[in-house]
Amino acid sequence: MEDRGYRKMDVQERDYIQHLFGKHISRGQVRYLRCAHLDIYECNRKGCTVTDAVSGGKFFDCFSSAGCFNVGRGNPTIIAALEQALDNYDIGSHQILSEHKIRFAEKLSNLCPGDLKRVVLCASGADACAGAIKLAKGATGRNDVITMEKAYHGHEGFSLSANGKDYYKELFLPLMPGFSVVPFNDLEAVRKAASKNTAAIILEPVQGEGGIHVASQEYMKGLRKLCDELGIMLIFDEVQTGFGRTGKLWAMEHYGMVPDIMFTAKSLSGGVYPNGAVLYRDREPLVGYVEDNPAFHTSHSGGSDLGCIVSSSVLDFIVENKLWEHADKVGRRFKEGLMEIGRQNIGIVREVRGLGLMIGIEYKYEFIGALMADCLAKQGVWAVYSGNAPQVMRFQIPLTASMEEVEELLDKIRAAVKAMKVYLVFLLPLAKVPLFRMTLDNLKVQIPAFNLVRDMEELFFTYVLRK
Repeated sequence: MEDRGYRKMDVQERDYIQHLFGKHISRGQVRYLRCAHLDIYECNRKGCTVTDAVSGGKFFDCFSSAGCFNVGRGNPTIIAALEQALDNYDIGSHQILSEHKIRFAEKLSNLCPGDLKRVVLCASGADACAGAIKLAKGATGRNDVITMEKAYHGHEGFSLSANGKDYYKELFLPLMPGFSVVPFNDLEAVRKAASKNTAAIILEPVQGEGGIHVASQEYMKGLRKLCDELGIMLIFDEVQTGFGRTGKLWAMEHYGMVPDIMFTAKSLSGGVYPNGAVLYRDREPLVGYVEDNPAFHTSHSGGSDLGCIVSSSVLDFIVENKLWEHADKVGRRFKEGLMEIGRQNIGIVREVRGLGLMIGIEYKYEFIGALMADCLAKQGVWAVYSGNAPQVMRFQIPLTASMEEVEELLDKIRAAVKAMKVYLVFLLPLAKVPLFRMTLDNLKVQIPAFNLVRDMEELFFTYVLRK
């Protein structure tokens, strides 16, 4: 399917757009993307790749907007569902009952394990996180919440308070009271923080922004037992891990357990229309609280008719194509290939970890994450390092990627590592000196330095190569 928005863009037009973006939205974002050659202009969006309108080069999308594109970029089935919906519907009123809300909620709940059968419709992942926390607080009558170091749950209200890194929170203090942050995968730390005043324990089964850390079986089983003993609501954030990303339909299935509350979003959009949801167990005190307080969490745009029609199509596509099985098969090969790259570069790579097509490479120094993003971009790979762990490069390609595409991607990653090692001949000796390493790891140093190199590259191309 050809991208109907495709058109060639010259360098002058690109620079003017970047100027306008900086003037009206954010110069900082332009500098951040530009320094690592990530300032591409997406067109011809198909499957797991996009084309840069300026260079005409193909780029593998290895971020998938943190899981928004599980069903692939520009999925024609999902776009057709939206186009058909637009002929007859708008978003609808959030206060009025709707067949599309009901059909979507029933379809979603039928795909969830155990008795996760009740649904609260939301607008986004952050909105759903807030709804999940409010539900836990309301149902238990308690206030305290335990969350994890390096966790990421969004940037609004309760979701911001639940984040596990001060970077996102320190400019907005004071935040919601009662939140405790403990190390991930540390059951004893949770036990020490938990009490009969704790309403909820919230976590991602696999931390995304935190650096692709996978919860252990022992840890998850211990959390479930602790919550049962103290009457605490166990909340899973499956915004990034859901809908096949980890090789199971839900990450919770790896552990054979069901949380009290789960929330999700991103992939529900099919990459074309946002939607989100909270699911909770069909038991007291959760059901009673919602029945007594049906408007405890509402949204004018969440659970819209258009959103529910699109999300229903997304669910059908995932089930019909068994994307979780495909993600498991392709993910095993991708992880195997990345581990081979790691073994060949033990002086650079610390660890490769993940589940399904949610994989991370941890480097030995933070600055390598930014350097690798630049080297990957030059090979036609759009990838980002983790905001809460800059030394970890995340690979979350669309679940529709073929085995042949994964092999091509691995070749590009190998080429990027080879190119990066040229820089590391000079940088690794400096990194062994603490003062220099702090400078290299500093984002405020990286951005102007990389932008200066980018300026020199473009000047060389313009005035030397073209002559």
